[in-house]
Amino acid sequence: MRIRTLIVDDEPLARRGLALRLARHADVEVVAEAGNGREAFFLISEHLPALMFLDVQMPGVDGFELLRTVPLPQLPLTVFVTAYDQYAMPAFEANALDYLLKPLDDARLDAAVERARQHLSARDADEHRARLLSLLGSVSGRPGLTLEQALLDADGLPGHPADDRLSIKDAGRILRVPLNDILWIDAAGDYMCVHTPADTHVLRATMRELENRLDPRRFQRIHRSTIVNVARVKELRSHLNGEYFLILDSGQQLKLSRSYKDKVRLLN
Repeated sequence: MRIRTLIVDDEPLARRGLALRLARHADVEVVAEAGNGREAFFLISEHLPALMFLDVQMPGVDGFELLRTVPLPQLPLTVFVTAYDQYAMPAFEANALDYLLKPLDDARLDAAVERARQHLSARDADEHRARLLSLLGSVSGRPGLTLEQALLDADGLPGHPADDRLSIKDAGRILRVPLNDILWIDAAGDYMCVHTPADTHVLRATMRELENRLDPRRFQRIHRSTIVNVARVKELRSHLNGEYFLILDSGQQLKLSRSYKDKVRLLN
């Protein structure tokens, strides 16, 4: 069995050195390398690696933030590569598949690979994800972090790699609504209504919170109480009084407030 492996480290020489060391293991196949968490997010989705060597400290999206963003079913077995001091070690020891201290030691690397071999089963992968959730809870000061909270938190990370779905808590379950399906969102008191061609989903949030959770290149505020999916806008109509209306591909007509007209990128 080939162990498809991803290396994530912001230092090119560190990635190269680790790849050369892993080449000593005939069953380890390095399928991709990433220089930061954002690149790693998309490479995980593309290559679906079984194992990931993950640097903890990276500029931008670091190792912990990457783990919070990756959909749980795609999350590889993870070996941390870290220069963290001794006070962080108990957290790694308790929750990680393994951890390697920089500079890398060949014997410790070999032991980590062997441990990965032993854990590559469906049951062990589920247990590993549970340990990673525990680790995320420890480093975030939320020891009781659940999968539900992690999914919701992943949507709320400003500047992080964007997920293709919006998590909505509904009656004790988490709905993952595809972003492409969202037509527009409007406010209803303390709640937000997320409109899709088939349904309207309701979640408790503010306009500002949703603006922070959604990619501004795809979702634009057009009114104090309305956000629109720009890709679903088919037509822009002007009226004699200077107001504009957006016509969506669903036929829905939405008012574009004058105060937001100059800010909406689709008019440029």
